[in-house]
Amino acid sequence: MINRLEQARILMYSHDTFGLGHLRRCRAIAHALVERFKGLYVLIVSGSQIAGTFDFRARVDFVKIPSVIKLYNGQYTSIDELIDLQDTLTIRKAIIRNTAEAFNPNIMIVDKEPLGLKGEMEETLAMLKARGTTAILGLRDVMDAPDALEREWKAQNVLEKIDEYYDEVWVYGTPGFYDPLTDLEGREKLLSKITYTGFLKRHLPAVRYPGALPFTNPHILVTAGGGGDGAALIEWVLSAYERDKTLPHPAVMVLGPFMPIRARETLRRRADALENVHMIEFDNRMEALMAGAIGVVSMGGYNTFCEILSFDKRAIIVPRTEPRKEQLIRAERANELGLVGLLHPDDAGDPQIMARALHSLPVRTLPSHAGGEGLLDGFEAIGASVERHMSGQSRRAFTVIEGRNR
Repeated sequence: MINRLEQARILMYSHDTFGLGHLRRCRAIAHALVERFKGLYVLIVSGSQIAGTFDFRARVDFVKIPSVIKLYNGQYTSIDELIDLQDTLTIRKAIIRNTAEAFNPNIMIVDKEPLGLKGEMEETLAMLKARGTTAILGLRDVMDAPDALEREWKAQNVLEKIDEYYDEVWVYGTPGFYDPLTDLEGREKLLSKITYTGFLKRHLPAVRYPGALPFTNPHILVTAGGGGDGAALIEWVLSAYERDKTLPHPAVMVLGPFMPIRARETLRRRADALENVHMIEFDNRMEALMAGAIGVVSMGGYNTFCEILSFDKRAIIVPRTEPRKEQLIRAERANELGLVGLLHPDDAGDPQIMARALHSLPVRTLPSHAGGEGLLDGFEAIGASVERHMSGQSRRAFTVIEGRNR
């Protein structure tokens, strides 16, 4: 804690249509900020179906908006088949605006989607700009393949909108690792607003893992992230354990809360037949599981990559390649730097190839020996930026709610 921000408020937006990445990143940032600044309150607007399963620190809370599911083909649908997608989006838009209006934040942080899902944030951004709220856009280290991002953003005039509504753009990575806006036409107008924060270092939760594993360390952690498209990864690793009985370390496999039920049941039956494989459906303390592992096999989403660096774990990444190339680009770059091993999905389905990768995992170079520790300054940079924006804000007209000035 370096300062006290009396009655300061930050509103965060996390559209959350596929997986856990957006909510987990917003939650990590919110926790770091309230730990650093006394008197700061953070409210997260989230579309995650399972936001309530996570613990939130004091002075961090969330508002749940109706969930929208992103299908594997990139299209969207309402979580409830009886509710039209457009009706769901209308409800979400109204809740977001009303929340922002009542909360009256000093700073608005938008995760990844500059205009929100289907543009649902634009009206709120315009309203907050008129009020003098500082607006910050937070981008992953990798967004997508440059040509795909170009098509997506050009169709919505996104670069011009970012320039209009946002005071700063945080990139949750380093310029030496990757430029998420590389080759994007017109990106020059945003250069003065971009701050590379560094990756976001994770820490063990206050409550340690309760020791539910049937065997002690060391083990290999296999994580499918949210699990919506992670069944293939789990199946490939299972096949290697079924084929190669000489694999020296047991595996803890985390399926993720969004894995389809049929796939989950099939994988569980196979795992039950293996003494050295333990399967967990979901755990909101992945940091504790990660810290206890001798190595990690994952799809390489942003949060998992941050955890691999933070806990200095040897890792093999088997990235998703559709509908976005984000994980593939991150894995290729991290492999090039010697931070992780890369196994392409076209090869990972061969049990012999996967088994060889698992045998080699415990003797891989640690990320710290390849410069991984120097990438993890994200929370320091974010805290410094928040302090700068808060101290630079002119005196605002605060309303009164429940008898308290804000």
